[in-house]
Formats: sequence, C-alpha cells, structure tokens
Amino acid sequence: AWVPRAAMDVIAARLGMPPMRVYEVASFYSMYELKPVGRHKLCVCTNVSCMINGSDKIVGHLENKLGVKLGGTTADGRFTLKEVECLGACGGAPMMQIGRKYYENLTPEGVDQILGELE
Repeated sequence: AWVPRAAMDVIAARLGMPPMRVYEVASFYSMYELKPVGRHKLCVCTNVSCMINGSDKIVGHLENKLGVKLGGTTADGRFTLKEVECLGACGGAPMMQIGRKYYENLTPEGVDQILGELE
C-alpha cells in the first residue's frame, strides 16, 4: 500500500534512470503513498465540484469522527484520511473513493453508514 524509498531506488536502477525521476512521479500522483497508510484509505475529493457541493463538511465530519486531520491515520491503523484532486465523478459530488469503490452524493449520515460497513 506504500512505496518506501529503498523500493524507489531499486525501480530507478532497473529502469536506468536517476532516482529523483522516480521520486518525482511517486510524490506527484495521489495514488502512490510514501509512508504506511491505514487498512482503508479514504480519498475525499476537494476539487471545485465537490467543494461547491459541501466536501468541506464531509472532511470536517470525517476529521471529527476519526480524530485525525487530512493526511493522518487513526491510532488503530484502520483509516487514513486523504485529500485528493478530481476523481472524475463531478455529477455525484461530494464524493470519496475507498479502494476501488466510489461513494457519491455524500452526507455526514451516509459517511457514518459507509464507515460502519467497512471491516
């Protein structure tokens, strides 16, 4: 679920490129993690469509419920809360992605139900 620096060095060596090029790619894209994350990574879109439709309320609700800020992982290692750019589901804003699944038209109550269904 994350790519340690040592692995990036191996990738760079195998591709015959400077390690910095691999670091740049890994740090640019939100799907790559550079440190351990929780069992469930909650990727909340905060781009324009989601922002206009209340993603700030969803983020605030998640921060309060989980006891972590954006970028943080719960003490039990169950959840990591991450802010991401557009995930291409603007018609269902506000939305978040957990694993391969999109959750759209979020409300605080809906978020609570989603979290309750996760193992």
